[in-house]
Amino acid sequence: MSALLEVKDLEVTYRGGGRTVPAVRGVDLTLDAGQTLGLAGESGSGKSTLAMSLLRLLPAAAEVTGQVLYQGEDLLTAKWNRMRAVRWAEASVVFQGAMTALNPVHTIGDQLVEPILLHGRRAGEEGGRITDKQARARAGELLESVGVPARRMRSYPHEFSGGQRQRIMIAMALACRPNLIIADEPTTALDVMVQAQILDLLADRVREQGIGVIMISHDLSVLGQMCDRLAVMYAGELVESGPSRQLLDDPRHPYTRALSRAFPTIGDPASRRAPAGLPGDPPDPAALGAGCPFAARCPDAHEICQDTPARLVPAGPGRLSACLRVLPDFPHLSPDMTEPTAEGARS
Repeated sequence: MSALLEVKDLEVTYRGGGRTVPAVRGVDLTLDAGQTLGLAGESGSGKSTLAMSLLRLLPAAAEVTGQVLYQGEDLLTAKWNRMRAVRWAEASVVFQGAMTALNPVHTIGDQLVEPILLHGRRAGEEGGRITDKQARARAGELLESVGVPARRMRSYPHEFSGGQRQRIMIAMALACRPNLIIADEPTTALDVMVQAQILDLLADRVREQGIGVIMISHDLSVLGQMCDRLAVMYAGELVESGPSRQLLDDPRHPYTRALSRAFPTIGDPASRRAPAGLPGDPPDPAALGAGCPFAARCPDAHEICQDTPARLVPAGPGRLSACLRVLPDFPHLSPDMTEPTAEGARS
Protein backbone atom coordinates (compact mmCIF):
# COMPACT_ATOMS: atom_id res chain seq x y z
CA MET A 1 0.00 0.00 0.00
CA SER A 2 1.39 3.41 -0.98
CA ALA A 3 1.84 6.14 1.61
CA LEU A 4 -0.74 8.88 2.08
CA LEU A 5 2.01 11.51 1.75
CA GLU A 6 5.61 11.28 0.59
CA VAL A 7 7.93 14.28 0.63
CA LYS A 8 11.09 13.80 -1.40
CA ASP A 9 14.14 16.08 -1.40
CA LEU A 10 12.02 19.13 -0.59
CA GLU A 11 13.83 22.45 -0.69
CA VAL A 12 12.38 25.91 -0.05
CA THR A 13 14.42 29.01 -0.85
CA TYR A 14 13.34 32.60 -0.20
CA ARG A 15 14.68 35.21 -2.59
CA GLY A 16 14.40 38.96 -2.11
CA GLY A 17 16.25 42.05 -1.00
CA GLY A 18 19.41 40.81 -2.62
CA ARG A 19 19.49 37.71 -0.39
CA THR A 20 18.96 34.02 -0.96
CA VAL A 21 17.83 32.16 2.16
CA PRO A 22 17.49 28.35 2.11
CA ALA A 23 14.71 27.74 4.65
CA VAL A 24 14.19 24.00 4.00
CA ARG A 25 17.02 21.85 2.69
CA GLY A 26 16.55 18.39 1.23
CA VAL A 27 13.80 17.06 3.53
CA ASP A 28 12.29 13.58 3.08
CA LEU A 29 9.17 12.48 4.99
CA THR A 30 6.62 9.69 4.75
CA LEU A 31 3.15 9.64 6.35
CA ASP A 32 0.63 6.79 6.26
CA ALA A 33 -3.13 7.07 6.70
CA GLY A 34 -4.10 6.92 10.39
CA GLN A 35 -0.58 7.91 11.45
CA THR A 36 0.51 11.04 13.33
CA LEU A 37 3.94 12.50 12.58
CA GLY A 38 5.39 15.14 14.88
CA LEU A 39 7.70 17.82 13.51
CA ALA A 40 9.83 19.46 16.21
CA GLY A 41 12.42 22.23 16.36
CA GLU A 42 13.11 25.74 17.56
CA SER A 43 11.55 28.82 15.99
CA GLY A 44 13.25 29.41 12.65
CA SER A 45 14.12 25.76 12.06
CA GLY A 46 11.86 25.57 8.99
CA LYS A 47 8.88 23.65 10.40
CA SER A 48 6.10 26.02 9.35
CA THR A 49 7.74 26.74 6.00
CA LEU A 50 7.85 23.01 5.33
CA ALA A 51 4.21 22.60 6.35
CA MET A 52 2.92 25.49 4.24
CA SER A 53 4.90 24.32 1.22
CA LEU A 54 3.04 20.99 1.16
CA LEU A 55 -0.16 22.69 -0.01
CA ARG A 56 1.64 25.51 -1.83
CA LEU A 57 0.59 28.19 0.63
CA LEU A 58 3.89 30.08 0.67
CA PRO A 59 4.33 33.60 -0.78
CA ALA A 60 5.59 34.16 -4.31
CA ALA A 61 9.10 34.90 -3.02
CA ALA A 62 9.49 31.23 -2.04
CA GLU A 63 10.97 28.84 -4.59
CA VAL A 64 9.98 25.22 -3.88
CA THR A 65 11.62 22.18 -5.48
CA GLY A 66 11.40 18.44 -4.92
CA GLN A 67 8.27 16.31 -4.75
CA VAL A 68 5.18 16.32 -2.53
CA LEU A 69 3.35 13.12 -3.41
CA TYR A 70 -0.21 13.03 -2.06
CA GLN A 71 -1.59 9.55 -2.77
CA GLY A 72 1.04 9.31 -5.50
CA GLU A 73 0.20 12.67 -7.14
CA ASP A 74 2.85 15.41 -7.10
CA LEU A 75 1.16 18.52 -5.72
CA LEU A 76 4.07 20.75 -6.68
CA THR A 77 3.31 20.23 -10.36
CA ALA A 78 -0.50 20.10 -10.05
CA LYS A 79 -2.58 22.76 -11.81
CA TRP A 80 -4.18 25.44 -9.64
CA ASN A 81 -7.72 24.13 -10.10
CA ARG A 82 -6.52 20.77 -8.80
CA MET A 83 -4.85 22.44 -5.80
CA ARG A 84 -8.10 24.27 -5.08
CA ALA A 85 -9.87 20.92 -5.00
CA VAL A 86 -7.24 19.36 -2.71
CA ARG A 87 -7.23 22.15 -0.14
CA TRP A 88 -9.94 21.75 2.51
CA ALA A 89 -11.53 18.74 0.78
CA GLU A 90 -8.57 16.34 0.91
CA ALA A 91 -5.96 18.16 2.98
CA SER A 92 -6.52 20.96 5.48
CA VAL A 93 -4.51 23.10 7.89
CA VAL A 94 -5.00 24.06 11.53
CA PHE A 95 -3.16 27.36 11.44
CA GLN A 96 -1.03 28.74 14.23
CA GLY A 97 -2.92 31.41 16.17
CA ALA A 98 -6.66 30.89 15.82
CA MET A 99 -7.51 34.55 16.48
CA THR A 100 -5.55 35.68 13.44
CA ALA A 101 -6.63 32.71 11.29
CA LEU A 102 -10.35 33.32 11.82
CA ASN A 103 -12.04 36.25 10.05
CA PRO A 104 -13.11 38.73 12.77
CA VAL A 105 -16.05 40.19 10.79
CA HIS A 106 -17.81 36.92 9.98
CA THR A 107 -19.59 34.58 12.37
CA ILE A 108 -17.93 31.24 12.96
CA GLY A 109 -21.02 29.58 11.48
CA ASP A 110 -20.51 31.36 8.16
CA GLN A 111 -16.81 30.51 8.21
CA LEU A 112 -17.59 26.84 8.76
CA VAL A 113 -20.31 26.74 6.10
CA GLU A 114 -18.19 28.34 3.37
CA PRO A 115 -15.74 25.42 2.78
CA ILE A 116 -18.57 22.90 3.11
CA LEU A 117 -20.49 24.63 0.32
CA LEU A 118 -17.40 25.12 -1.85
CA HIS A 119 -16.42 21.47 -1.54
CA GLY A 120 -19.95 20.20 -0.99
CA ARG A 121 -19.71 17.07 -3.13
CA ARG A 122 -17.10 15.58 -0.82
CA ALA A 123 -18.79 16.87 2.35
CA GLY A 124 -22.17 15.42 1.38
CA GLU A 125 -22.92 11.96 2.75
CA GLU A 126 -24.34 10.69 -0.56
CA GLY A 127 -21.74 12.38 -2.76
CA GLY A 128 -24.23 14.89 -4.21
CA ARG A 129 -24.11 18.68 -4.06
CA ILE A 130 -24.85 19.86 -0.55
CA THR A 131 -27.50 22.50 0.18
CA ASP A 132 -27.14 25.52 2.44
CA LYS A 133 -29.45 23.91 5.01
CA GLN A 134 -27.38 20.72 4.99
CA ALA A 135 -24.16 22.75 5.26
CA ARG A 136 -25.43 24.57 8.34
CA ALA A 137 -26.55 21.32 9.90
CA ARG A 138 -23.08 19.88 9.22
CA ALA A 139 -21.45 23.00 10.75
CA GLY A 140 -23.54 22.57 13.90
CA GLU A 141 -22.54 18.91 14.15
CA LEU A 142 -18.87 19.84 13.77
CA LEU A 143 -19.08 22.39 16.57
CA GLU A 144 -20.80 19.92 18.87
CA SER A 145 -18.16 17.30 18.03
CA VAL A 146 -15.38 19.59 19.28
CA GLY A 147 -17.23 20.66 22.42
CA VAL A 148 -18.65 24.02 21.23
CA PRO A 149 -22.47 24.35 21.38
CA ALA A 150 -24.09 24.60 17.94
CA ARG A 151 -26.13 27.59 19.13
CA ARG A 152 -22.86 29.61 19.08
CA MET A 153 -22.76 29.55 15.27
CA ARG A 154 -23.92 33.18 15.18
CA SER A 155 -21.09 34.32 17.46
CA TYR A 156 -17.92 36.07 16.26
CA PRO A 157 -14.34 34.90 16.97
CA HIS A 158 -13.72 37.51 19.69
CA GLU A 159 -16.63 36.11 21.70
CA PHE A 160 -14.81 32.81 22.32
CA SER A 161 -11.96 31.86 24.61
CA GLY A 162 -8.58 30.84 23.19
CA GLY A 163 -9.31 27.17 23.71
CA GLN A 164 -12.72 27.44 22.05
CA ARG A 165 -11.23 29.23 19.04
CA GLN A 166 -8.68 26.45 18.67
CA ARG A 167 -11.48 23.88 18.78
CA ILE A 168 -13.29 25.83 16.06
CA MET A 169 -10.14 25.74 13.93
CA ILE A 170 -10.06 21.95 14.29
CA ALA A 171 -13.76 21.79 13.36
CA MET A 172 -12.99 23.82 10.22
CA ALA A 173 -10.12 21.51 9.33
CA LEU A 174 -12.49 18.53 9.63
CA ALA A 175 -15.35 20.21 7.74
CA CYS A 176 -14.89 18.39 4.43
CA ARG A 177 -13.65 15.08 5.85
CA PRO A 178 -10.03 15.41 4.65
CA ASN A 179 -7.53 12.57 4.53
CA LEU A 180 -4.67 14.78 5.78
CA ILE A 181 -4.49 17.47 8.46
CA ILE A 182 -1.47 19.71 9.03
CA ALA A 183 -1.61 21.16 12.55
CA ASP A 184 0.81 24.07 12.99
CA GLU A 185 1.38 24.67 16.73
CA PRO A 186 -2.28 23.92 17.57
CA THR A 187 -1.76 24.25 21.34
CA THR A 188 0.39 27.40 21.45
CA ALA A 189 -0.58 29.82 24.24
CA LEU A 190 -3.17 27.43 25.71
CA ASP A 191 -3.13 26.39 29.34
CA VAL A 192 -2.22 22.77 30.10
CA MET A 193 -5.79 21.63 30.72
CA VAL A 194 -7.10 23.02 27.42
CA GLN A 195 -3.96 21.76 25.67
CA ALA A 196 -4.69 18.23 26.86
CA GLN A 197 -8.29 18.50 25.65
CA ILE A 198 -7.18 19.67 22.18
CA LEU A 199 -4.67 16.83 21.88
CA ASP A 200 -7.28 14.27 22.95
CA LEU A 201 -9.71 15.71 20.40
CA LEU A 202 -7.20 15.36 17.56
CA ALA A 203 -6.23 11.85 18.66
CA ASP A 204 -9.91 10.80 18.68
CA ARG A 205 -10.38 12.03 15.12
CA VAL A 206 -7.28 10.16 13.93
CA ARG A 207 -8.57 6.94 15.48
CA GLU A 208 -12.16 7.35 14.29
CA GLN A 209 -11.55 8.56 10.74
CA GLY A 210 -8.08 7.23 9.88
CA ILE A 211 -6.77 10.73 9.15
CA GLY A 212 -3.05 11.28 8.64
CA VAL A 213 -1.77 14.17 10.78
CA ILE A 214 1.43 16.22 10.68
CA MET A 215 1.70 18.05 13.98
CA ILE A 216 4.22 20.87 14.38
CA SER A 217 5.55 22.06 17.72
CA HIS A 218 8.72 23.11 19.53
CA ASP A 219 7.48 21.09 22.53
CA LEU A 220 8.70 17.48 22.41
CA SER A 221 6.54 16.55 25.39
CA VAL A 222 3.38 17.50 23.45
CA LEU A 223 4.52 15.63 20.36
CA GLY A 224 5.52 12.58 22.38
CA GLN A 225 2.00 12.40 23.83
CA MET A 226 0.29 12.70 20.45
CA CYS A 227 2.51 11.26 17.73
CA ASP A 228 3.50 7.80 16.48
CA ARG A 229 6.74 9.09 14.97
CA LEU A 230 8.84 12.21 15.45
CA ALA A 231 11.09 14.16 13.10
CA VAL A 232 13.38 16.88 14.44
CA MET A 233 14.43 19.86 12.29
CA TYR A 234 17.39 22.19 12.70
CA ALA A 235 18.48 24.91 10.27
CA GLY A 236 16.08 23.65 7.62
CA GLU A 237 17.22 20.03 7.74
CA LEU A 238 15.96 16.87 9.41
CA VAL A 239 18.52 15.86 12.01
CA GLU A 240 16.73 12.89 13.59
CA SER A 241 13.60 10.77 13.16
CA GLY A 242 12.12 7.63 14.63
CA PRO A 243 9.34 6.18 16.81
CA SER A 244 8.33 8.86 19.29
CA ARG A 245 8.90 6.91 22.49
CA GLN A 246 12.32 5.67 21.41
CA LEU A 247 13.40 9.09 20.22
CA LEU A 248 12.38 10.75 23.50
CA ASP A 249 13.88 8.06 25.74
CA ASP A 250 17.13 7.67 23.81
CA PRO A 251 17.85 10.60 21.44
CA ARG A 252 20.69 9.91 18.99
CA HIS A 253 21.35 13.52 18.03
CA PRO A 254 22.65 16.11 20.54
CA TYR A 255 20.08 18.68 19.36
CA THR A 256 17.21 16.31 20.11
CA ARG A 257 18.78 15.64 23.51
CA ALA A 258 18.97 19.39 24.18
CA LEU A 259 15.31 19.88 23.19
CA SER A 260 14.17 17.08 25.49
CA ARG A 261 16.13 18.54 28.40
CA ALA A 262 14.49 21.93 27.92
CA PHE A 263 11.35 20.61 29.64
CA PRO A 264 11.10 19.61 33.31
CA THR A 265 10.72 15.98 34.41
CA ILE A 266 8.06 15.33 37.06
CA GLY A 267 6.91 12.24 38.91
CA ASP A 268 9.55 9.97 40.45
CA PRO A 269 11.77 12.15 42.73
CA ALA A 270 14.80 10.10 41.66
CA SER A 271 14.39 11.17 38.04
CA ARG A 272 13.03 14.66 38.65
CA ARG A 273 15.13 17.44 37.13
CA ALA A 274 14.89 21.09 36.21
CA PRO A 275 14.90 22.11 32.54
CA ALA A 276 18.25 22.98 30.96
CA GLY A 277 18.66 25.71 28.36
CA LEU A 278 20.52 25.45 25.08
CA PRO A 279 23.16 28.19 24.74
CA GLY A 280 23.58 30.20 21.56
CA ASP A 281 21.19 30.94 18.73
CA PRO A 282 20.18 29.04 15.60
CA PRO A 283 22.49 29.82 12.66
CA ASP A 284 21.68 32.22 9.85
CA PRO A 285 20.38 29.89 7.11
CA ALA A 286 21.94 32.17 4.48
CA ALA A 287 25.42 31.75 5.97
CA LEU A 288 25.76 28.04 6.76
CA GLY A 289 29.17 26.44 6.52
CA ALA A 290 30.13 23.11 5.01
CA GLY A 291 29.93 21.14 8.26
CA CYS A 292 27.18 20.22 10.69
CA PRO A 293 24.92 23.27 11.25
CA PHE A 294 24.62 22.40 14.95
CA ALA A 295 28.38 22.19 15.54
CA ALA A 296 28.73 25.70 17.00
CA ARG A 297 26.21 24.92 19.79
CA CYS A 298 26.89 21.21 20.22
CA PRO A 299 28.47 20.09 23.53
CA ASP A 300 29.80 16.95 21.81
CA ALA A 301 31.25 18.63 18.71
CA HIS A 302 34.56 17.37 17.32
CA GLU A 303 36.91 19.23 14.98
CA ILE A 304 35.68 17.13 12.09
CA CYS A 305 32.11 18.34 12.65
CA GLN A 306 33.06 21.85 11.54
CA ASP A 307 33.95 20.81 7.99
CA THR A 308 32.21 17.45 7.37
CA PRO A 309 28.51 17.43 6.39
CA ALA A 310 26.28 15.15 8.44
CA ARG A 311 23.60 13.19 6.54
CA LEU A 312 20.74 11.09 7.86
CA VAL A 313 21.99 7.55 8.38
CA PRO A 314 20.51 4.53 10.19
CA ALA A 315 20.89 4.84 13.98
CA GLY A 316 18.93 1.77 15.14
CA PRO A 317 15.70 0.01 14.14
CA GLY A 318 13.47 2.59 12.46
CA ARG A 319 15.82 5.36 13.55
CA LEU A 320 17.76 7.95 11.52
CA SER A 321 20.25 10.52 12.79
CA ALA A 322 22.36 13.20 11.13
CA CYS A 323 25.14 13.09 13.70
CA LEU A 324 28.64 12.00 12.69
CA ARG A 325 29.09 10.26 16.05
CA VAL A 326 26.64 7.51 15.08
CA LEU A 327 28.98 6.44 12.25
CA PRO A 328 31.22 3.48 13.11
CA ASP A 329 34.47 5.13 11.95
CA PHE A 330 34.00 8.45 13.75
CA PRO A 331 36.19 10.52 13.93
CA HIS A 332 38.31 8.80 11.24
CA LEU A 333 35.75 9.02 8.44
CA SER A 334 36.41 8.01 4.87
CA PRO A 335 35.07 10.43 2.19
CA ASP A 336 32.06 8.24 1.38
CA MET A 337 30.92 7.67 4.96
CA THR A 338 28.76 10.79 5.07
CA GLU A 339 26.87 10.11 1.86
CA PRO A 340 23.16 9.40 2.44
CA THR A 341 22.03 5.80 1.95
CA ALA A 342 18.78 4.69 0.35
CA GLU A 343 17.45 3.80 3.78
CA GLY A 344 18.73 7.04 5.24
CA ALA A 345 16.82 9.09 2.70
CA ARG A 346 13.44 8.24 4.29
CA SER A 347 12.03 9.00 7.69
